[in-house]
Amino acid sequence: MNVRWALGGVAAVIVAVLVIAGAVPVLHSEAKAHRTDPGVSPGTAPGTSHTTGPAQHVVVAFGDSVPSGAACSCNPFPSIYGSLLRERTGADVTVHNYGVSGLDTNGLLAQLKQPKVVDDARQADVFLVTIGANDFEDHHDQVVEGICATPGTATCVDGEIDSMRANLSKALSDIRSLRNGKPTSVLVTGYWNVFEDGQVARRASGNAGLQASIQLTRRVNTTIQAVANRAGARYVDLFAPFQSHGRGIDQLMAPDGDHPDAAGHRLIADTLLDAGLPRMSTTP
Repeated sequence: MNVRWALGGVAAVIVAVLVIAGAVPVLHSEAKAHRTDPGVSPGTAPGTSHTTGPAQHVVVAFGDSVPSGAACSCNPFPSIYGSLLRERTGADVTVHNYGVSGLDTNGLLAQLKQPKVVDDARQADVFLVTIGANDFEDHHDQVVEGICATPGTATCVDGEIDSMRANLSKALSDIRSLRNGKPTSVLVTGYWNVFEDGQVARRASGNAGLQASIQLTRRVNTTIQAVANRAGARYVDLFAPFQSHGRGIDQLMAPDGDHPDAAGHRLIADTLLDAGLPRMSTTP
């Protein structure tokens, strides 16, 4: 018999007995590393079992006047989402909101090169992205007046659809690069309408004009969803929650008919939280 093996075996037995008896303490760092997150952890859909999660989340929101909270005088949805995430997980949550009124997808690409944005993005593990509506603002009148689309021909927004697709794809790729392979949750929303909605839209453009803007919105959302899916991000539909909420979209909109009010921002935050925290893949 090998004497070294025998001594090692005896030592192992002794250590095992001490652990069972409680004589050998468990290191605090080990216990913390195996703490179970009480909420939704990255990669876990709501209602399913979850694994250990981080003790804190850093959320970065990108986008236009919707995440910026324009016309609301309320807490915008990124801030509400951060509070809900804190309540759900028990983790510390920091939110950086880079929403800017009037921002389009070209502007987002430029924003992702700013040093402060780059620093915050590298530290963030959750991204909220709402962008694309302003890419079509120059064609608002043509769309709602019904002169944008001619049967059998290209529409006036084909070029904008293509550029939005390319820019959003590049933006999500840039986010992935900034994270350098670290687990990252990217939630990309669509829109309830890229232009005005509800009674404001009906008064300005009639029901036909409203339906034309909804038709464009569906096309925009389909494009955003395809880009998000290809990037390994999670597409979060806002069209159905707003348009089928059961109490009228005007009760979710600010007086301008273009931006959400406090109830609308809460609905967006709830919808984002319900989407879970999928990890962004490292490959498209």
